[in-house]
Amino acid sequence: MGTTDLSLSVNIGGIQMWNPVMTASGTFGYGSEYVNFVDLNRLGAVVVKGVTSVPWPGNPMQRIMETPSGMLNAIGLQNVGVDGFISEKLPYLRDFDVPVIVNVCGKTVEEYLIVTEKLNSADGIAGIELNISCPNLDCGGMSFGVDATLAHQLVKEVRAKTDLPLLVKLSPNVTDITVIARAVEDAGANALSAINTLLGMAINAETRRPELANVTGGLSGPAIKPVALRLVWEVYKNVSIPIIGMGGIMTATDAVEFFIAGAAAVAVGTANFVNPQASIEVVKGIHAYLKEADMESIKELVGSLQVDS
Repeated sequence: MGTTDLSLSVNIGGIQMWNPVMTASGTFGYGSEYVNFVDLNRLGAVVVKGVTSVPWPGNPMQRIMETPSGMLNAIGLQNVGVDGFISEKLPYLRDFDVPVIVNVCGKTVEEYLIVTEKLNSADGIAGIELNISCPNLDCGGMSFGVDATLAHQLVKEVRAKTDLPLLVKLSPNVTDITVIARAVEDAGANALSAINTLLGMAINAETRRPELANVTGGLSGPAIKPVALRLVWEVYKNVSIPIIGMGGIMTATDAVEFFIAGAAAVAVGTANFVNPQASIEVVKGIHAYLKEADMESIKELVGSLQVDS
């Protein structure tokens, strides 16, 4: 069982968690890859990598590289497909006492619906995180996340196919993220994940060629934290559903800043590659912060940003 300190307990869109620290999709595999480093039962939730209607091979190499204060990835959602996930990956996760959230991806509305329907009838899934913001696909993916009408339509149709809590992962690559946030809330989302990676690229000055075979990729890590904090704060002021804050969280202090900005939970992503135990250290650090601040609940922190008028 996870932490018994009720001050860390949260309910995110109908998903009850021991603590508010999750893993960010795409950075924690299917969970089993990290069991030698992390006690999964001590996490608030495990969010597995994106799952699609059929297996995807992902993009060609090179598809990942380090950047100043972060990393670029253009993995392209390589995964075993929904049938493979349910038969090969999910049974292992059922042995743990931790909510499992599945990130769902697709290139068309129909693909999203196929995956959702199959997951809805599978045992051991606590919720669905709808990925409408992946920047590494030639079609679909992020196109849904940058158009409020398309986002609303997709979420509404997915909502009709499942009774599971529905989280929607928002793209930062938009002019006004609050427009998308309100659209998916209106369509039936139970919570929002903010944010996905920022679209970026790297160039080799010697060859004058892109470093990534996909040319562009998603930027993550500490470099994007200031942007992520700002977007969480803006979304918090415009919606009534919970927000899962993410984007450059490396330490408990980073996580606390997201709570103050308005996040009800946080997800640790790129930090997992640097320090596989980062998520557990963040949980411990949040507990210590609350104790030092003489707070009884993590909820006291959420949206507590003081701004001079």
